[in-house]
Amino acid sequence: MERDSPATVSLRPKASATQIRRGFPWVYSDDLVMDRRTRALAPGTVAELRDAERKPLALVSVNPESRVAARVLDRDPKARPDGAWLRRRLAAALALRDRLHPDPFYRMVHAEADGLPGLVIDRYGDAAAVQPNSAWAEANLGEIVAALRELTGARAVVKSAGSRSRALEGLDAQGGVLVGEIPPQGVCVPMNGASYMADLIGGQKTGLFYDQRPNHAFAARLAKGARVLDVFSHVGGFSLAALAAGADEALAVDSSAAALDLAREGAARTGVADRLSTERGDAFEALAAQSGAFGLVVCDPPAFAPSRRVLETGLRAYERVARLAAARVEPGGYLVLCSCSYAAELAKFQAACARGVGRAGRRFSIIRTGFAGPDHPQHPQLGRTAYLKALFLRLD
Repeated sequence: MERDSPATVSLRPKASATQIRRGFPWVYSDDLVMDRRTRALAPGTVAELRDAERKPLALVSVNPESRVAARVLDRDPKARPDGAWLRRRLAAALALRDRLHPDPFYRMVHAEADGLPGLVIDRYGDAAAVQPNSAWAEANLGEIVAALRELTGARAVVKSAGSRSRALEGLDAQGGVLVGEIPPQGVCVPMNGASYMADLIGGQKTGLFYDQRPNHAFAARLAKGARVLDVFSHVGGFSLAALAAGADEALAVDSSAAALDLAREGAARTGVADRLSTERGDAFEALAAQSGAFGLVVCDPPAFAPSRRVLETGLRAYERVARLAAARVEPGGYLVLCSCSYAAELAKFQAACARGVGRAGRRFSIIRTGFAGPDHPQHPQLGRTAYLKALFLRLD
């Protein structure tokens, strides 16, 4: 990983260096001098970033094939990004998570927010899933895995390669087991009083949505003695937590048969299988077709607005979900609406949900606004790291 040659890249004359000096971690291709020498750099090359006056700014990794052409590795341009540097960054990330969680089930590395650009690591006991979502992380995957195993003792490591971020970096979608073996039935994860089954190889993201942990817990507090409808349920994130907290029954709806199989297995291991029902199908159709009312309805859809280009379309989808879901909530019941779209900022997401609930003829109050758990820290200069929003509503 250490620099073999003194590669340098420079900002364009009209590009401001101020935001880099203040901590912004990216340089877009429009702001970088893309001459023949820079374009010839292999994706993931470490280089010294200079301002338009040739003054050193930072140490970066370069990917001429990406719109994010440079990612800051270290604000010290003379830093040595060697194995010791990598272990220090990983150790710092690990120390935070060990302080937050007594058991080794969490997001261990959250990319730029942990000073490791484009690198995501989720820990599942003695297994780990690694997402190298930048050219730098991909180029140094071997060293990353070795350092990860040294620090955590992980016996199995999976490469997760299906993210949209990798495609934007020009990287392939080839993942799989790198070290050790993963149980074919998935990995059991204890969380919020329930047991979840995570498919580290074929599941969504890395297999489980750790970011929703605090929102699962708060929703579970609202669920005692209630009927629960968990739409876009994945492996039963909200429904299993609700059942473990005393919900009378829960219906988990998802389009993935494999995810629902894992939800049922998780329910069996939690001891609540007799109170969980599952339904495979389109979430919008399921919401429209449900009869009766529920004390708690949760909708945690995929990113309807994965970029600003499709923001308006995504907001209309969130509004539709809110309208359909509100009609399924009993008077005095609760509705949880989630968005993992960074482009749908909180104010816009909340407005879309309010329109939808209003169109359903329901009045409501917001009792809580939730975000990702603290094992998903936010980079103060990178708004998209604050991607997850969860609105908890009480309906009349």
